Amino acid sequence: VDALLADVDAVAVALPPAVQADLAVRAARAGRHLLLDKPIATTVAQGRAVVEAADAAGVASVVFFTTRFQPEPQAWIEEQARVGGWFTGRAQWLGAVFTSADNPFAASPWRQEKGALWDVGPHALSVLLPVLGEPRRVTAAAFGPGDTVHLVLDHSGGASSSTTLSLTAPPAAAGAMVELRGESGVTQLPEAREDAVPALGRAADALIAAAGSGEPHPCDARFAFTVTRILANAETLLHSGTR
Repeated sequence: VDALLADVDAVAVALPPAVQADLAVRAARAGRHLLLDKPIATTVAQGRAVVEAADAAGVASVVFFTTRFQPEPQAWIEEQARVGGWFTGRAQWLGAVFTSADNPFAASPWRQEKGALWDVGPHALSVLLPVLGEPRRVTAAAFGPGDTVHLVLDHSGGASSSTTLSLTAPPAAAGAMVELRGESGVTQLPEAREDAVPALGRAADALIAAAGSGEPHPCDARFAFTVTRILANAETLLHSGTR
């Protein structure tokens, strides 16, 4: 790994989050820019370490929240952030990873351990937070069927949101939806017209741009750390109750 880091300007990591976090710190300390996957880490300590290492080294970072790099959803997110005046948000991110035959992600050990909260939770939050603001607190968290979880957030902008996450939804019920209601009415996140591969290319371009300009990208390690803190808080609430 040290030989690799000595020979590059940037690294892209596609590994389980606990492994990714430690390697990201190592790469940042070597002065390498970071293209990371979500979630950046599954503990607050690891997430903070990535942010502190990137800040100390002055390297750029971009975390690949897929929806944020797809043109139609990203344009919608930016527009709703400009409009403002939102009263409430509702997100459902329902996957059938563990209920579909031959799903390539079903054998992922970290997904089996952490479930939908940590796998698709970052996607939902990456849409809600830029529009509604960071949450002041996670006000409720409850288990549903399988690995399904329900979250309620109180956002700094004054709105509240509810989110349902699952990797064990029936295949016929799978899909993602984000709805906002406020002073300007009701609006829903549009579907992307392309898959994740072109979006990943845009994330790489965004890292190059951030490294060249010195301006942080909205989906940098610091934003990803905010997501990790929210999910860690939710996880604590979930496991402090009964199922």
